[in-house]
Parts: sequence; C-alpha cells; structure tokens
Amino acid sequence: MRPRLRLPLNPTPWVLVALLLLGCDQGVPEKGGIHKAEAGRVPPSPQRPGDPQKGYDALLNRSIVTCGLPYPVYARSRGEGADPGPQFPGRTGRNAELPYMLTAQVAPSGVEIVTSNCLACHAATFGGELVMGLGNAFLDLTLDPLIGIEAAGALVRKGPEAAEWRRWADRVTAIADYMITDTIGVSSANNLTRALMAHRDPETLAWSDTPLIEPPPQTPLPVSVPPWWNMRKKHAMFYNAEGRGDHVGHMMLASTTCSDSVEEVREIDAWFVDVRAYLAGLEPPKYPFAVDQALADQGYSVFETYCKKCHGRYGEDWRYPNRVVALGKVGSDPELARKGFSDADRFIDWFQRSVYGELSQIAPALGYIAPPLDGVWATAPYLHNGSVPTIAALLDSGSRPTYWRFDREGDDRPAYDEARLGWAYRELDEGKAGAMSWDERNRIYDTSLTGYGNQGHTYGDELSESERLALIEHLKTL
Repeated sequence: MRPRLRLPLNPTPWVLVALLLLGCDQGVPEKGGIHKAEAGRVPPSPQRPGDPQKGYDALLNRSIVTCGLPYPVYARSRGEGADPGPQFPGRTGRNAELPYMLTAQVAPSGVEIVTSNCLACHAATFGGELVMGLGNAFLDLTLDPLIGIEAAGALVRKGPEAAEWRRWADRVTAIADYMITDTIGVSSANNLTRALMAHRDPETLAWSDTPLIEPPPQTPLPVSVPPWWNMRKKHAMFYNAEGRGDHVGHMMLASTTCSDSVEEVREIDAWFVDVRAYLAGLEPPKYPFAVDQALADQGYSVFETYCKKCHGRYGEDWRYPNRVVALGKVGSDPELARKGFSDADRFIDWFQRSVYGELSQIAPALGYIAPPLDGVWATAPYLHNGSVPTIAALLDSGSRPTYWRFDREGDDRPAYDEARLGWAYRELDEGKAGAMSWDERNRIYDTSLTGYGNQGHTYGDELSESERLALIEHLKTL
C-alpha cells in the first residue's frame, strides 16, 4: 500500500495568518533604473561566502519577519505544552516547542513574539519525514488572513503586548487583499512582496499606511514553490530569472513585512549570507521506492537526446545551462513572465533604489528558465504555476486534466503515484463554477483561469509510450 502523509497539525486561524507572511546575475547594478534581460543563457555572478552550519541554525531559530503575534497570545490560543508536530534537529529554546514553520524572538519592546519563517513554504513532509527545501505543494493561502487577525485580537491584553500585536496586524491588514490565492497549493509570494514594496519608501524603508506607488493587482498569479536544492546550480532566482546578482538581496525580501530601517535590513543581510551558503550545499532527497535500473538506463538515452540541452547533465560531472526559454518556444502560460517583464517597472525601480538592490539586480526575461531536475520526482505539481499534477502528464500534453484536485481523504495527503511521478489526483468534469462550497472550490485546480493554464512544454509529445516510460524511470534517479 502506498504511503499517505498526514498533516502535522490542525492550525488555529492566527497560525494560518502566520503562514501567509512568507514572501515562505549579472554584476553590481547601478542605483535605480529599469533592467530587462534577453532569453537565453544567464551569466554567473559572484556570491558572498558564508558559514553553512550557521546558516542551518539560522533557518531553524531565526526569522527575517521581525513582527508577529505576542507569545502570550499564542500560548492562550494553542494551550501550553501543545504538540508542535514534526521538527528538524537543531531547534533550540522556545523554538523547539513551536511548529517548525514558526519562530520565537524578542522584539525591541521586550515582548516575546511568534512569527513565520522560511520553512512554511520551503519545507514539507514526504513519507512522514520532514524534507528541507521541498516546496510545500499543499500550501493554503486561500483563506482571508483578517479572520486570524480578529481571532488573535480578541486574546490580546493592554500594554506592550497590544502594541506588538497592532504593528503586526496593521501590516497584514494592509496587504491582505494581495495575498489570497484562488487555489490551494500555489503561492502568492510575488504579489505579496510587491504589495509590501508599495507601502515602503525605497530609500529609508519607512512604512506608509497608504501605498506610495501603485500596488500590484489584488488577484495574484499562481506560483509553484520551487525546491531549494536547485540554488547551488542556478545563476538567477525565480521562474523568469529576474533575480540576478547577489542572491541574498532577493532571498530576504520577506523582511519588508516588518523591517522599518536600512540598519535592520543590513543586520539581517549579515546572517542571511550564511543561509544562502547552507542552501548552496543542500542535496535533493533520494527516490525512496524501487527503480527498474535497466529501464532507467534506457531512459538515460532519451534524456540525452531530448532534455539535456535545456536541463543539463547530472552526476559528478554535472553541467547546467542556466537557459531562459522564450515564451514563444516553451509555450507555457505566459501571464507570470509577461507581467514581470512589462508591468513591473515601478517595482524594479523600487528594488534598485533600495538596500536590497545594492548588490543585486532585478532583470526579468520574457520567458521561463528551464530548471535543474535534481529530485524532480519529489516536486509535483509541475510548470511554474503548478498546473500539471504529474511528470507523466507533463510528458504527454494530451493527457493533462483541465480540472483536477488532489485525491485525498480529509486532511490526509494524497498517495504518491510511483508510476506517474506525482501526487495522486482526480480529474473533474467541471471547474470552480461547479463547486458546491468554498472549501471544495479552493481545492479545484482550474486551468481555464488566467495564469493557471497548463499549456506548453510539449516536447514529450514527440516520444513513444515506451520512451516516456523509460524517461520517467530515469528521472527517478536524478
């Protein structure tokens, strides 16, 4: 019987709000200005060295989101001694008592707060084990965060505790309309980050309750959370390869939630260099099920013929092309790349004028970068928007479902499909319009919606059925 994965905890509304606070290269750019890139190869940029062990400790015990829910409110909501669920080794102090995606820290006011960390989006369970760097394919950002704000506010007492709660609540309230996704399993990180930019002065990072530049649209385009272990190979971050130069400047953008000064961001930058160093050495998990090695060997030849040009070679002599494929060639849903290229100049300029852009550059390309395929078997669903549930469907565009949902019972994770490489799913006859409840609606992936399309990447259509089966077997070994 294939393993089923159970959610580690049943979060209260304010915990869901905490999860929503995540945001989970070419040289040194000039100050300010708009930069665009061509499709094709992305050149490398030097990255600052750091201490990987310190980076691992920081991931587990620090957070770049420096406002949050006062711990006394958390304790009153959850109850003292509540089971935190699965943990990564190395969580210390109060953090060992919290779910792995939450971090405790002391605010300058002296109030202990609980806030989100990077692992809400960038860690997940597989086979009952936590996997560092695995994108959370079951992330739920469909809920209105103001529900959690109100629930937490009812438990807040006067004094410094109330002031800390208010600071956190005001930030979430200002950006709430920009973070709610249409479907469970996708992230609104791009839109959320741009909404935060709109509320900050780029030079001083001072917060403004009203936007200083036009905010992004209130309906975010879906983004599938990519695996962290690919960072060691990639010259640029994000699906359109816009994150160039020093990676840290892009990685710590979630700090725009709460960091109100350049000095505070520089302090975060000093230790986030270590986080990047840790991620640069992160290895993908090994495929945990049986592999038909003879069939995988046949698949190697298929991979060399059809996949290597864009996705690279693997093994000790690996090579990764770092190649952006133009929209007209890859054919994937174009909305994310188009909006990032033609409707984001004000955010590009904001970034380059800010402390985040001192060593980093936003230079979007009108296309999508072909990612490394290390551990690709674990990273379903596929394409930049998570619109294709399995690798088998990715390699046969005619078999992709128009409407689908993960096939699970209650809060159980779906079974892993070893034959098709991905989470088990159910094809549906109707999209969201046919749903009988909001919960049902939020669980349906509807590829007819803007930004959610499952077209493109039709290269596997050239293969015979036997070649596809061999290639799938080979991909298990990467």
